[in-house]
Amino acid sequence: MMNKENKIAIFENNNIRKIWKNNEWYFSIVDIVQVLTKSNDPAAYWRKLKQRLKKEGNETVTNCHALKILASDGKMRLSDMGTTKEIFRIIQSVPSKKAEPLKLWLAQVGYERVEEIENPEIGQNRIKKYYELKGYSQAWIDKRIRGIAIRQELTCEWNERDIKSNEFSILTNEISKATFGKTVKEYKKFKQLQNTKTNLRDHMNDFELIFTMLGEKTTTELTKEHDSQGFTECKDSAKEGGDAAKEARESVEKRLCKSTISKNNHLLKNEEKKKLS
Repeated sequence: MMNKENKIAIFENNNIRKIWKNNEWYFSIVDIVQVLTKSNDPAAYWRKLKQRLKKEGNETVTNCHALKILASDGKMRLSDMGTTKEIFRIIQSVPSKKAEPLKLWLAQVGYERVEEIENPEIGQNRIKKYYELKGYSQAWIDKRIRGIAIRQELTCEWNERDIKSNEFSILTNEISKATFGKTVKEYKKFKQLQNTKTNLRDHMNDFELIFTMLGEKTTTELTKEHDSQGFTECKDSAKEGGDAAKEARESVEKRLCKSTISKNNHLLKNEEKKKLS
């Protein structure tokens, strides 16, 4: 389901929040203003600009939507969002050297998403290329891509069962805690990633990815089987799914006589490669 998918896009090392709604991307206007102006208070800059545009009779402000996106405090809050067309008009109202590069970037983001809807394989190939450039093996990439699909299936199921976006992380922690004995935050600390914004799964080994997929796939099937509704019931299914993955992990570790959980991360691997080269 792509009707309400919150994402972070990157433009020249700047985070731009976006959300997929009504078959198009809506971008955070405050984030766009920050890129254009480098203002210490982009929200205040946007409020003043919005007032000026209203006085001028500019329809762009009227067409903007207040949608809930993830705020800096980790909560879902209403924020002004605009489509690519609306953002283009706002860019024209702000004198900035970043205007043209930002326009090109916006056009590319929109075009790529249309491509992926018409042919999902294009999106997968784009992700594969991204991981290849970062030095991951093809075997690992295949597991990571499969894990993304399984994760999407689970979040779609949660969406249909009255689970709020800010509750996804709580349910994910239930699966992780049951499977590995660690929440996502604790796992990142274990892998020395606590001070980074990187995705934990990008630093998992093959076994860690496999057991993560097993926990989430089992949770999806249990959620359907139990017809879990609402947060409490889905939380029970999440723990049960994680417990199943834990049993599988412990069985494998008993036969291998070693842990499948590793402190290694991809950043450390890259540093080791640089030292050897």
